[in-house]
Amino acid sequence: MTTPDAARKTLGQALDLLRARTRTIAHVEAVSLTTASGRILAEPVIAPRDVPSVDNSALDGFAFAVADLKEGRAPTLPVGAYIAAGEPLSAPLEAGSAAQILTGAPIPPGADAVAMTEETKREGDRVVLPAGATPGQNIRRAGEDMRAGTQVLAPGRRLRPQDIGLIAATGAAQIAVFTPLKIALFSTGNEVVEPGKPFREGDVYDSNRYMLRAALESWGCAVSDLGILPDERALIQTALASAAETHHAVVTSGGASRSQEDHVAPSVLDLGDLHFWTLAIKPGRPLALGRIGAATFIGLPGNPVAALICLLRIARPVLGVLAGRSWLDPIAYKVRAGFAMNKKPGRREFLRGRLDRDGARLTVQKFAPEGSGILTSLTGTNGLVELAEVVEEVKLGDQVDFIPYTDFMF
Repeated sequence: MTTPDAARKTLGQALDLLRARTRTIAHVEAVSLTTASGRILAEPVIAPRDVPSVDNSALDGFAFAVADLKEGRAPTLPVGAYIAAGEPLSAPLEAGSAAQILTGAPIPPGADAVAMTEETKREGDRVVLPAGATPGQNIRRAGEDMRAGTQVLAPGRRLRPQDIGLIAATGAAQIAVFTPLKIALFSTGNEVVEPGKPFREGDVYDSNRYMLRAALESWGCAVSDLGILPDERALIQTALASAAETHHAVVTSGGASRSQEDHVAPSVLDLGDLHFWTLAIKPGRPLALGRIGAATFIGLPGNPVAALICLLRIARPVLGVLAGRSWLDPIAYKVRAGFAMNKKPGRREFLRGRLDRDGARLTVQKFAPEGSGILTSLTGTNGLVELAEVVEEVKLGDQVDFIPYTDFMF
């Protein structure tokens, strides 16, 4: 058992610690390209050949040698050949002639330019070419996309449609990817009730588990939804120990504070280690990260806004590395503040913000009210405003860091 330092860590300190202690644990498997979208690449993709494999025409038109166009005379050449895509490399172009060529067809030796059909005029067996031709125009060079032997995709990236297309262009039908991360997910609290069940005064329907599951599954994780745990230490400890034996990570929401009814973090301390228990952030101060056996433990706050922000900003890069990704730092965009506020120094704060266009400028408005239990502050905004520890005041028009929700993907 390792007890975390009593002092609250800053966000930067916490992320540095987690980066140093987190390693990939997912296994590798080969899958078909038809099922690889959204998976995390496990091995580098090397181009086995040049792509394109030969110089080819970028459009339908006429191939010719620029040197054959005489200055001061109409650029007219006889058409001596027809070249279609999919045919083997043709014989050299006859000097002083042009060849009709289709998109993707190989450029014949002796030709160094292509004129598009719409810019030419056919006169019997001759073609009138546009003036001002230059060598290389409308030609796709061999290897201009990928060179044989070069790495075109590095491991650790989540495969997007364009990545799948690039892999297919190398000729590979299968690709090595990491297996999905297995996540055990719990909510905690005697007051937390399953949606659809009878509601009593003082109950809270469990929004966290559904919200967190949706986020985790959108990242490609395989989630075991293990329901709601009551505020009973023995039950919580047994459930956490069992889940840790069969999952890569255990994620909980609620029960991570230090009151006498918060049993999650103490249970983790009995079973394993905690890297830290609280952070100097708002919302999300009661956040616990640690280990239970070989499984990573992530104890999120019970308030839904704090739970999601901590999942996106802190748990996401950890889960990403476990799943085979490189460390994921979000990209913050500088935008104009459409609000003014004072802030307590020494802690990182996250405001829910709505990005709007103000003429030629982008301006972010903060959502009011700001409580960490107000789910409408998430649905009514499109990103987070992140204010660093040193910030004490935001004035109208100041530049602030804005992270769109869409940037919080694996």
